[in-house]
Amino acid sequence: MDFTEEDIQELKHRFEEATVKCSERCLYQSAKWAAEMLDSIVPLDSGQTDPESSMDLAESPNVPSNPYLRSLDPLEAALEAKEAHKYLLAKSYFDTREYDRCAAVFLPPAVPPVPLSVASPNAKSKTVRGTPRKGKDKAPFSQPAKNHVQPSQNPYPNISQKSLFLALYAKYLAGEKRKDEETEMVLGPSDVGTAVNRELPDLARGLEGWLAERSAKGFDERGQGWLEYLYAVVLLKGRNEEQAKTWLIRSVHQNPFHWGAWQELNDLLGSIEDLKQIKDFLPENIMTLIFYVYSSQELYQATDDTYSTLNDLQAIFPTSAFLQTQHALLFYHNKDFERASKIFSDILVTSPHRLDSLDHYSNILYVMNERPRLAFVAQIATATDKFRPETCCVVGNYYSLKSEHEKAVMYFRRALTLDRNFLSAWTLMGHEFIEMKNTHTAIESYRRAVDVNRKDYRAWYGLGQAYEVLDMSFYALFYYQRAAALRPYDPKMWQAVGSCYAKMGRLEQSIQALKRALVAGSYYADDQPGMGTRKVLDPETLHQIATLYERLKDEDEAAAYMELTLQQESGGVPVGEGQVSEEEEYSSASEQAAHSDDEGEGEGDYSGDEKTSRQTRSRRARRKPGPRTSSFSMQQDDSSIAENWHHPTATTSKARLWLAQHALRNGDLNRADQLAGELCQDGMEVEEAKALMRDIRARREDVG
Repeated sequence: MDFTEEDIQELKHRFEEATVKCSERCLYQSAKWAAEMLDSIVPLDSGQTDPESSMDLAESPNVPSNPYLRSLDPLEAALEAKEAHKYLLAKSYFDTREYDRCAAVFLPPAVPPVPLSVASPNAKSKTVRGTPRKGKDKAPFSQPAKNHVQPSQNPYPNISQKSLFLALYAKYLAGEKRKDEETEMVLGPSDVGTAVNRELPDLARGLEGWLAERSAKGFDERGQGWLEYLYAVVLLKGRNEEQAKTWLIRSVHQNPFHWGAWQELNDLLGSIEDLKQIKDFLPENIMTLIFYVYSSQELYQATDDTYSTLNDLQAIFPTSAFLQTQHALLFYHNKDFERASKIFSDILVTSPHRLDSLDHYSNILYVMNERPRLAFVAQIATATDKFRPETCCVVGNYYSLKSEHEKAVMYFRRALTLDRNFLSAWTLMGHEFIEMKNTHTAIESYRRAVDVNRKDYRAWYGLGQAYEVLDMSFYALFYYQRAAALRPYDPKMWQAVGSCYAKMGRLEQSIQALKRALVAGSYYADDQPGMGTRKVLDPETLHQIATLYERLKDEDEAAAYMELTLQQESGGVPVGEGQVSEEEEYSSASEQAAHSDDEGEGEGDYSGDEKTSRQTRSRRARRKPGPRTSSFSMQQDDSSIAENWHHPTATTSKARLWLAQHALRNGDLNRADQLAGELCQDGMEVEEAKALMRDIRARREDVG
């Protein structure tokens, strides 16, 4: 990616414009993001300017003025100039969080914000706790009320788009504020998630009428992208995702440097196929590349193309903490915890007060069992801001690592009190309830997580484990398949699917899923001189497949996989000699996740940042090393498994014993004697090996 000095200068102008305009419209998170990106752009050679010189910098050719800050539409410029004093008044109300007063500056309220008549106490919601809820809270604006304006009419006065956006955004936030006030304690006895933003119906109808009128007058090309973005957000709250996606794409075309619109668009992408479908409809600029990297990371696509695009962007934004965070998360998704931790540590050194994505860093430290470092990070976050959701998650992870699960739940609950849509806290709290053996509350926590983000495979996996603990294999299978569809290259997902199929007696499908796990978890090693490149496979998965073939009365296949299990003691098998065809098994088994909705149906289709390094624990997962002997981790460093593949293990000893008994049944006494002798040397299955050797001796005496 080649950028000239003119391109860099224009890029600076565009980010400067985005920072100013987002700040004017009180979109503070997007303004902060644009300002950080602006500050991280590679510096240009500004020449030899004497700082003591009295030369006017505004007239210097090296410091040109920003041409994008001037309004290009003369009508809008005239309206903004006319409303300047009112806009300052409205913005001052917004900054003091008086949202209703802010909206009333430009849109005088026709009715009081609170109904005059008090609802009857018998008119309460009949929602029963535990009833499956589909998606987020739905705003009831599918059918317009009789007393409201029809969608084809524009109810707003003739004011500038800038003033109208601020007023409507204030109304939206006023509704969100009242919604939060109506909600109960997180996962409390009255918290059923039925509170809604009551301003959404009027906002949806009004914006629809305003946009329809402009379209009828042919003013589509004069849109600024801000009201289109707000209309898409309102549609998203009403679960009208396809229409929201259309308006978000229009918004990023009209206003490409508004990062908030890109984030909302990313939330609508459920898979990498969705990203490929909309790629051709996006504008061709650097923001699309940033969006591609961000969405790929959110979809766990740590591919070579993603890394290449990220490296090109980091050449333009060498000090961007945002891009460094994306790089670290890509390493984390590949289970490269050391490199991910190193990047986060560097970010913490350069920006010790930056709390964004610090919860991800604490997740990585949790999996690495770095308790002192996690305590240090928790101290830094607490000293910076105690009441940030990220800080609460960091402290919660610290207490979880100390096995103080009640305190961990308290901090995760505090994070959700601050932000109900903070995904990490929902999923992590579900993990803690699993540790506390409170399965039903864990299920509710995981369901809230997938309500917030349906791409969170950890929440889907947690639901599967919770239902598996309850011996509800059919439900567990459904949720495991959802997790496997999101993470098709994670062997743990397919091992869980295979385990469920086996419990349900569907042995062929269980074998297929376990073979997929075998392919996903394999790697190639050539660190043994003279042996060449060898494929290293998980011996436990191989042994499970062999056992399933034995249950199917297919002893030949069972023996073949037992032999493969035994060969992992020497570091795997030479490439080309394995029994698993990677392409065939991958293509056949991956269809299970793609069609998971057809093969198993759970209680409902729930929509669902979480402790990205720690996964939900279950009784059948491997124990995580460290002081917390009662907890389990779904994600583990593959090196911990590889350490046991160069010497006998309990799994390979079981395979050796089975092969010895199989050889004895088939009359191969020499092979059986050899394997039984090896078992005696292993120190495992010794009694069975001695009994086997006695049988072999008796057989030989009979033959003699």
